[in-house]
Amino acid sequence: MRYFVMLLCSLMLSAFCFAQGNIHGAVKDSTGKAVPFATVSLKKKVNNAIVAYTVTDDNGAFNITVPQNENADSLLMEVRSIGYKSQVKNIITAAPVNFTLRASVNQLQAVVVKSNRPVLKINGDTSSYKVSDFSSPQDRVIGDVIKKLPGISVAADGTISYNNKRISALYIGGDNLLDDKYNIATNTIPHGAVDQVQVIQNDQPIKVLQDKVMSEDVALNLKIKKGAKLQLVGQESIGGGLPGNYDVNMNAMMFKDKYKAINYLQGDNTGYDLQQDLVSHNLSDYLQRIDNAVPSTVLSLGAVNDPALSRYRYLFNRSGILNLNNLINLKKNVQLRANVYYLHDTQRQNYSQQTAIFLPGDTIKYNETQNNRSIPDILHTQFTLNINRDKYYLNNALLTDYNRTTSYSDLNTNGTVVNQVFKDNAINFSNEFNLIKSLKSNHVIQVYSYIGHSAEPENRVIGPGYNAAIFNNNVPYLKLQQNVNIPAWYTNNYLSFKIPSDWITQSFRAGFSIQSQRLNSDLKVVQNNNSVNLGSDSALNQVNWTRKKLYAEATYDLPGTILKVNLTLPVTLQQINYSDDLYALARRLNRLYFNPQLRVKYQTSAENYLSLMYNYRNENGNIQDIYQGYILKDYRTLYANNADLTMRQNHQAAAGFNYRKGLTLFFWSINALYNHIEANNIASSVITNSIQQRVVLPYANSTDSWTLNGSVSKYSFILRTTFSGAVQWQSNRSVQIQNNALLPFNTISEIFNVSTDTKVTDQVNFSYKATLTQTDSHSARGKSAFHIYQMQQQASVNYNPVENVQFRLSGEHYFTRQKGNPDLKYFFADASAKFKINKWKTDFELSAVNFLNVKTYNALYLSANTLTASSYALPGKIILIKAFFNI
Repeated sequence: MRYFVMLLCSLMLSAFCFAQGNIHGAVKDSTGKAVPFATVSLKKKVNNAIVAYTVTDDNGAFNITVPQNENADSLLMEVRSIGYKSQVKNIITAAPVNFTLRASVNQLQAVVVKSNRPVLKINGDTSSYKVSDFSSPQDRVIGDVIKKLPGISVAADGTISYNNKRISALYIGGDNLLDDKYNIATNTIPHGAVDQVQVIQNDQPIKVLQDKVMSEDVALNLKIKKGAKLQLVGQESIGGGLPGNYDVNMNAMMFKDKYKAINYLQGDNTGYDLQQDLVSHNLSDYLQRIDNAVPSTVLSLGAVNDPALSRYRYLFNRSGILNLNNLINLKKNVQLRANVYYLHDTQRQNYSQQTAIFLPGDTIKYNETQNNRSIPDILHTQFTLNINRDKYYLNNALLTDYNRTTSYSDLNTNGTVVNQVFKDNAINFSNEFNLIKSLKSNHVIQVYSYIGHSAEPENRVIGPGYNAAIFNNNVPYLKLQQNVNIPAWYTNNYLSFKIPSDWITQSFRAGFSIQSQRLNSDLKVVQNNNSVNLGSDSALNQVNWTRKKLYAEATYDLPGTILKVNLTLPVTLQQINYSDDLYALARRLNRLYFNPQLRVKYQTSAENYLSLMYNYRNENGNIQDIYQGYILKDYRTLYANNADLTMRQNHQAAAGFNYRKGLTLFFWSINALYNHIEANNIASSVITNSIQQRVVLPYANSTDSWTLNGSVSKYSFILRTTFSGAVQWQSNRSVQIQNNALLPFNTISEIFNVSTDTKVTDQVNFSYKATLTQTDSHSARGKSAFHIYQMQQQASVNYNPVENVQFRLSGEHYFTRQKGNPDLKYFFADASAKFKINKWKTDFELSAVNFLNVKTYNALYLSANTLTASSYALPGKIILIKAFFNI
């Protein structure tokens, strides 16, 4: 009996322990590796209710207790882990319950903030602004909306920056229609045709190189609305007004997936500079990449500064342009593109200028009054074939440019009357071929070839009898003729081989470049009897120049998600030959250069990153640094050289931090840049009250510059306002030799700006921007020699009382203060009223620009020891009525 009772108790205890028992096991993947932190759940079979759960340890093991009063037959066991498919099993009491999970690729969904507030959609490196969240009824083109977007700033010339970094390109529906001439798009595309403005960080448009080669580029993409893709988009306008003004614009745009186009014909004389649409915002970066220094224009009419005004405030023009931009997707990832424009303009500029150059014990002054008229004709064609596939990339661009400009000037300088005629004819063509192919081994091969030719015959005539004491032994004469031309050929060719791997891409490149140029110039004196002779024994130049390079380069890219590194190690063998038989000049320089570059980008979080850069470059002068005969560059500047070719060593270091919080639309960045340049020669000037003569002397010197800038942008949801601000501090140390005196200078400039754009109500919005600039120039003694304080304010208010009526009032205020000169104050005011007739798809606008009729603007400019006070004639008040016909 005793044994029977013990056996019964044992059976009851066993049943009780099962009801309260523990279940153990292990979770592994298909390779047998333990899966830690997997969730193990006990669920009811009837309704999937969870009755108990636990997580696996570092070894993938688990132990879970069955709750009291739960029957094991009514339960299931489920295991879940990110990156694996979930698995369900029945409970087995007699043995451990083990799981083997299979991997599952799960793409994280894009983060979308949904509300009636402005939305920023973030998906990987792409951030999307919805245009309707930031647009206002008075906005006409997409550029008006881009200026308001938090984190984005637009400079006066149209350059777009995202969180203080300049964009590399602007795509339209994912296609590159315009390269870096994106003002055409921002000033033309109606904002109503655009659904989103997308910011693409780490933009790598070449598919073969994606995830293999580091890119720090930032690009914008305009995502077109579906409705705008299906039809022709355009707006024609015609306007006329007083005093004798006109403004005509006809455009047609198409944004289909297979065909994109922006074509327009425009003409005006209201001060809008059509050349602003043709600005290449990244031209200097492109020329540095192909390593070609195109000879710059040598001659000019004079050293006039453009006023710090909006260009339409001071420009007298009569301009017209035909601009054609068409892109066809022949088939998937194969594009053919044509960009052609012709511009004709007539521009006038009237100004007076007082220049003071402060020298030890002396002050040189120039008083000038100049009336200029310039007639440019500009023709540009570019044809591009682009194939961009996962394993194959080809881009071939054929480009031609022709620029013919004739300029006239009536000048009075220090009481002397001078007339000038300047003819400048520039022509160039180039072809750039780039082929990148991924091999079966996943290695990448690249073949690149560039060839280009340029010429720019320049001719300037100055008369009558200008500065006879210098140019004609004090004998009266008829006129001076200065001729210059620098025809140039250039080619750059290389072969590159890239070896990608899971964590680093190695690139090896080898190639050669040849630059051939010839500088021809002469300064002739036309006597009163029309005979011609040279201005002096040193008034001719016939310089031959050849630069040859053999180079090899190793590049290492770590294109990681957290850490991106690019290390470039180039070695260059360079030979430069230049000669001029007129001066028994013959030089040959052979140099071996090593120019390393390091770029690092560290992603401190999903949206923020730290960037570092160091660059060392050996730089040489060019053909314009070594001619020994005199060239009269403008009416009071005579240049020559008396030193070997300029050699510079350039050290550049930069660091920056970019912060973004997309959820709250908050952006800020801070960047620092240091630049140190050492040179083997220096320019020396002899300055008199009638002319400046400059020669280059063999004197070693250095230049140092420090730049610190920061920016911040925040959207306030409560106030429906974008607040922005920026600050820049820059210091430059340089040395000049003037009238045999060595003059070290330190120039410090500080720029502060704040702006706000707000929707007060659905009918009223307001914008304000203020820019403060302070410039100081210090002498070697450390005392402040000059100080200029400038303040610019801009404000506008828009009112829409009803849906089809809009009113706008805006103003600009300019203030300048410089010790010893009276304060300069100017206020400009504009107003407009627009009425829409939806049935006719027509808008009528009446505008008054500068209705306070300001006709003169004075400005001060400071550079080292030179202070310039300029006075400009302005067009004054313009009243215009326009009709807009929408397609």
